[in-house]
Amino acid sequence: MTLEQGLFGFFALIAVASSILMVTRKNPVISALFLVLNFGALSGIYLLLRAQFIAVVQVIVYAGAIMVLFLFVLMLLRPAQEKSYFKDRPQQKFMAIVVGVLMFLQIIYSIFFAMPGKMADEARRVEIGTIEFIGRELYTTYLLPFEAIAFVLLTATIGALVLSKKKMD
Repeated sequence: MTLEQGLFGFFALIAVASSILMVTRKNPVISALFLVLNFGALSGIYLLLRAQFIAVVQVIVYAGAIMVLFLFVLMLLRPAQEKSYFKDRPQQKFMAIVVGVLMFLQIIYSIFFAMPGKMADEARRVEIGTIEFIGRELYTTYLLPFEAIAFVLLTATIGALVLSKKKMD
């Protein structure tokens, strides 16, 4: 076993464990913290797959901004005071178990019967998630849309400044 395989197993174990703990906790704030841990583990897996940009975006956008927003909403709404709608519905529990088992069987099938050697070799050659690839594509293939988006953001920023200036006067 190589170091890369060991790290992948470590991050995968953390991701699976934090996902299970996230779903099984009754306190939504604790669940949100396990979701942050899950995002961190997924970021580590992205780094192992040489997708640095996606790993950084995973940490900054999801584990940072989205989770802070989510925690603020949870603390303001206080969902523990709400009554549970799904508490006594055995048919929904049964359907959840059926869907979970079907998804598990699909994952097992994908692991053992879906040509794992060929996919792994092709995945190593892909450079799509690297910062170099994204930068090259942005400034060559997508230069005009990139400049158009920059102009739209500049216009929106100037508009927001003008509107806030008028309200202050």
